[in-house]
Amino acid sequence: MDFNKENMPTHIAIIMDGNRRWAKSKRIPTAMGHKQGAETLDKIIKYANKIGLKYLTVYAFSTENWKRAKDEVNSLMILFQNYIDRYTKIADTENIKVQFLGELSAFSKKLQKGIADCENRTKNNTGTVFNICMNYGGRLELTEAVKKIAKDVQDGKYNIEDINEETISNNLYTKGIPDPDLLIRTSGEMRTSNFLPWQLVYSEFLFINKNWPDFSEDDLDNAIIEYQKRTRKFGAN
Repeated sequence: MDFNKENMPTHIAIIMDGNRRWAKSKRIPTAMGHKQGAETLDKIIKYANKIGLKYLTVYAFSTENWKRAKDEVNSLMILFQNYIDRYTKIADTENIKVQFLGELSAFSKKLQKGIADCENRTKNNTGTVFNICMNYGGRLELTEAVKKIAKDVQDGKYNIEDINEETISNNLYTKGIPDPDLLIRTSGEMRTSNFLPWQLVYSEFLFINKNWPDFSEDDLDNAIIEYQKRTRKFGAN
């Protein structure tokens, strides 16, 4: 690794795009692309933990992904179940804390139990905090936050005048998690696709023309090096 460990980003977010394109390029079933993408994620989270990254957040399944072909969605649900169950079993050896962000009630009871077991098993781990966004949509997150804040005002917990940026942040799925310093999107697409719209306002963006299954530890190193070349001004001169 050639990056400056004294100037590490605290939090990296990744839109893991290109599993289907990768599978199509190899003329294999879409499900195999998602499977390879999961294996790449395994590799990257282990490496992120090794280099001391404090937070890694990935976009695994969006609120819009339900619109995909039924067979693809079903295969993704099986993949999620297997991935989460396996990860729960090896959690103690990885020292990674796993959290799931999104409207999780939409998933099957079995998958919800797997999610809860994984979070509970890893909650005391002290390595990288690994946030997996599932059934996540930024507009849904903000809508739900507004509803919670409105209910609190209605219940007299605070006045409208008391609402500020901290109030909103504390009602998001990401409560207590620092905003991403760097967003990486693979596959060459250059948009955020309803991912963390509140949290990304001052993040550095890096778009990589490589499908997610081909993303490597070297690519993460290079992303960090690119991040370290940039000057973050947060609106100042």
